[in-house]
Amino acid sequence: MTPATVTLYRAPTTVCDVDALAEWLADRIDPSVQVRDRFVSEYGDSEALAGSFARARVISPYDRETGSEMLGIKRYEERVLAEPDRGGGVLYDGFQIQRAFNRALPKEERSLSHLHIPVLDRVLATWGDHDGRWHKRIAVLGQPTLLSIPGLYEAPAKPEAYYQEQQRHALVTGDTPPREVLESELELDMLVEDDPRTTEAMKGYVLAAYHLVATGEGFCAAEECRLSNPHRHAELIRSHLEAPAFCAEHRNIYGRNEEG
Repeated sequence: MTPATVTLYRAPTTVCDVDALAEWLADRIDPSVQVRDRFVSEYGDSEALAGSFARARVISPYDRETGSEMLGIKRYEERVLAEPDRGGGVLYDGFQIQRAFNRALPKEERSLSHLHIPVLDRVLATWGDHDGRWHKRIAVLGQPTLLSIPGLYEAPAKPEAYYQEQQRHALVTGDTPPREVLESELELDMLVEDDPRTTEAMKGYVLAAYHLVATGEGFCAAEECRLSNPHRHAELIRSHLEAPAFCAEHRNIYGRNEEG
């Protein structure tokens, strides 16, 4: 089903320019594209959403069960909803958050004729039955599609040199250094927090959200396509930031106004 309307939601605590994403998307698809402010500010009872985030919190990377009913956790989530700059360092079950956001939508906007794409400053994950652990994600496709800006930096595997330096630090100091320390010490081609390439890198994920609803097809298998879902930073940079922007098949559909 081709949506008649696509609505993106801003993430003001990130460097991602959602208005630029909407403009880029509107140049490539026929449906109307619009932008609204933060999803959690637009919809829903803040107490109910705080409870949803608390229940979706990943407790252990190897434990399928999520959530905490502790009062302190709920109060934390309420504070972060009110003051998003105070959040960070927490992993959430992306599908639980997706269901909570779907319930928060107005009933008349829940159908696939109106696709919603909240851009978030939360780290999302999905459970891997194949290896029994949580995996960070950039995108959780569906209605709504959730796009995680921290996931862009944290989900893809980093260059091998990053992990080698991480191990070296651990051997010398007995502790693993924070990600920010390693990123500042190493000159590696990967996306890092507040990367100026963030908006450009997220364009393909916004289009993938629309493409799934319009065609029923998931991510593209071609590594050179912006509709792909790379699992390593090197692949992400190649497919989402370097020309050509699309594989031959998807260039015929979305390649208008595209260089290269």
